[in-house]
Amino acid sequence: MVRLADLPEWEREHMLDKLKNLSGFDSRPWVKGGPLRQRRVAIVTTSGLHRRGDRPFAAGAAATDYRVIPGKVKAGELVMSHLSINFDRTGFQQDINVVFPIDRLNELAREGVIGTVADYHYAFMGAAPIRQLEPKARQLAGLLKKDKVDAVLLTPV
Repeated sequence: MVRLADLPEWEREHMLDKLKNLSGFDSRPWVKGGPLRQRRVAIVTTSGLHRRGDRPFAAGAAATDYRVIPGKVKAGELVMSHLSINFDRTGFQQDINVVFPIDRLNELAREGVIGTVADYHYAFMGAAPIRQLEPKARQLAGLLKKDKVDAVLLTPV
């Protein structure tokens, strides 16, 4: 991923302006819970990942939806339709765990570091304005709750 300092001034200003839209989220985003070794963990990523047969993400701000990724999916079944010109896919192409650390999560479960791995994980494209993502994020929270997930590994891309 490109560094903010390496972007042209107009793009750097555009990215920094996005931070202004983050104020006003007054609900409590973080809660305390039991030990990690008792937690059920899901991955939520903004990498634009989806299964080969799924509909690709739309371009730009239109991509406010998410894709469901089954926990047993094989790396070769996933593709990335993240459209940002600032995004380098090299790491993903070499090791999916760079953006979707499912193998590492499964290892942590086997080692007893975490309780279990969720049945489903979720991917956004991540280019949409935060306020436009909020309705889908709330919907996704309900799905996580249904899957008894009580910890989420966020992989912002």
